[in-house]
Amino acid sequence: MRRDLSRLLRPKSIAVIGGGAWCRSVIEQCLKIGFDGEIYPVHPKSTEIGGLRAFPTLESLPTAPDASFIGVNRKVTVDTVRVLETIGAGGAVCFASGFLEAAAEDDQGADLQAKLLAAAKDMPILGPNCYGFINYLDGALLWPDQHGGQRLECGVAVITQSSNMAINLTMQRRALPLAYVVTAGNQAQTGMADIGLALLEDDRVTCLGLHIEGFGDLRAFERLAGRAAALGKPIVALKVGKSQQAQAATISHTASLAGGDAGAQALLDRFGIPRSGSLPEFLETLKLLHVSGPLASNRLGSISCSGGEASLAADTAVGHKVCFAPLNDAQKSDLRAALGPMVALANPLDYHTYIWRDTAAMTKAWAAMMDPSLALTLLIVDFPRADRCDPDDWDCAIDAALAAKAKTGANVAMVATLPELMPEHVAERLMAGGVTPLCGLKEAIVAAEAAIACAAAPELARDALPLVLPGDPVEVGLIPEFHAKAALAKHGVLIPKSGQASGPKQAGELATAFGFPVVLKGEGIAHKTEQGAVVLNLGTVAEVEAAAQAMPCDSFLLEQMIDDVMAELLVGVVRDPAHGFVLTLAAGGVLTEILQDSASLLIPASAEQIETALGGLKIGRVLRGFRGKPAADIAAIVATVLAVQDYVQTHAATLAEIEINPLLCCPDRALAADALLRQEET
Repeated sequence: MRRDLSRLLRPKSIAVIGGGAWCRSVIEQCLKIGFDGEIYPVHPKSTEIGGLRAFPTLESLPTAPDASFIGVNRKVTVDTVRVLETIGAGGAVCFASGFLEAAAEDDQGADLQAKLLAAAKDMPILGPNCYGFINYLDGALLWPDQHGGQRLECGVAVITQSSNMAINLTMQRRALPLAYVVTAGNQAQTGMADIGLALLEDDRVTCLGLHIEGFGDLRAFERLAGRAAALGKPIVALKVGKSQQAQAATISHTASLAGGDAGAQALLDRFGIPRSGSLPEFLETLKLLHVSGPLASNRLGSISCSGGEASLAADTAVGHKVCFAPLNDAQKSDLRAALGPMVALANPLDYHTYIWRDTAAMTKAWAAMMDPSLALTLLIVDFPRADRCDPDDWDCAIDAALAAKAKTGANVAMVATLPELMPEHVAERLMAGGVTPLCGLKEAIVAAEAAIACAAAPELARDALPLVLPGDPVEVGLIPEFHAKAALAKHGVLIPKSGQASGPKQAGELATAFGFPVVLKGEGIAHKTEQGAVVLNLGTVAEVEAAAQAMPCDSFLLEQMIDDVMAELLVGVVRDPAHGFVLTLAAGGVLTEILQDSASLLIPASAEQIETALGGLKIGRVLRGFRGKPAADIAAIVATVLAVQDYVQTHAATLAEIEINPLLCCPDRALAADALLRQEET
């Protein structure tokens, strides 16, 4: 259920409930930033709090408050929320902890959270265990601490599940214009995605940053991604938890490959939300998106007065999905006219230092690099420390950057290779003129890469099908391979000719009926290769019987030997309770986990997405034909993956895991040589 958060996040009146230091700080910060609405301190014994008249009860307030900060203990919080809902308040921040987030240590936590939700009914609440929010656009704070931000007219919104990180974000000196900083707490009622939806609807918000510990309601995130795409407002994520495995890797290779972070990354990829690897990268990406928005291509330009910086820029871009495009004829002509015959023209460009302090010449040179074919031009300038040097000599660079931006209208960023060498006052001046100040060369490249990725978000949102949700856990068992293959075959997975044998003699007889060569497998054994339970290319009855006698089992699976294999793949699916069903495509066979050549998608995935993922694998070169060998049948591989996906969609309520490893990829077909299926037994 979506609740209207507009009164809570953009209040005209604020109630502060409680008399402690936290509540006094809320009042102090509201007055300090210039909140122009009504502030109602509420306390049963005090007549004045923070210099304002206090009211003894919520019922005694002149009007129902739009937003309320509840700064009392957890049990009184529940009663307070009940009263606020009754009088028609617009919403509340629940500061107290000790609810569901403490349930492992306190058996009252879960019960109190249930009572809190019942008390709130349809009234929106943030938290509990939540610091609240700061609305810098309207000067409205429900925030019990200091902060480092200031009023502004437009900017980026950031949501975090960490109150301490939120404080730190407000203290940044990177000139990132913060419109909202919102903490979500334990998201008992209102999740991060719903908060994001409300913030994006504010016309003054340009983009959204999410610090995510866990996603929660996947449908809400689908709505958030879709709405962001419709509004043309990009989202950036800082997702933590790479070290946590979502699945145990005791049975299959798939669980190992899809464990930990694969599901989260696949979810973000599906929504077109780029993921930052660090907090500085997160902030710089938001800054670039605020000024320039998504970038139309991966073509960058770089200009600096040092060959070392030019080389550093080129090297930093290696491994990222950006390129420093060769100069075109117009750039060469204009740069030659600006710089003369002594400068070697290239991109990245070292324009030398002889034009330094000549603002007109610098403007001419920089504007010449800012060709319309480039998505972004990086002006590399590090400013001196003002406590020991005279920074006035760098004014020419600021003036030239602003003039070149005004002349060309291009997307321009001024980049300090060392983050600390971009002074805040310089960054603010550049921002005011439409030049993005970026702190750190690596951060600049990563930000550009993310802004490029954001350009695909509208198309991804338009084409995305609803996720297959994982549902509740089920009690599952391991389905024998013969039956697992038969079940998958009904959905279109091609399997080799096969049969079961109850002993060595019957295995030999079955091999004769099949025709040699054959493959013999022991049944009921996971990781058969490691257990010596797979023998390939058996050519006689005696070889079959001897192989069967050597295996640690009494029943066997006999299969036709496939000999025109170009490559082996793994196709696997695991139920990930946090992200849905994770589809993993990887280099297959016994070296799967060593090679770590894999890609993950979420179900459902389109045939185009599957083919793109296959092409991105290192083994994709082999699939396409390598060193004179025939190509594998890509269409057949994709059809097999779609057949597996169809099985998942049909059996989502009972399925835990599927693995085909290897999928034998031949020039004219793809066959499942081995299959694992963990599913609720019926």
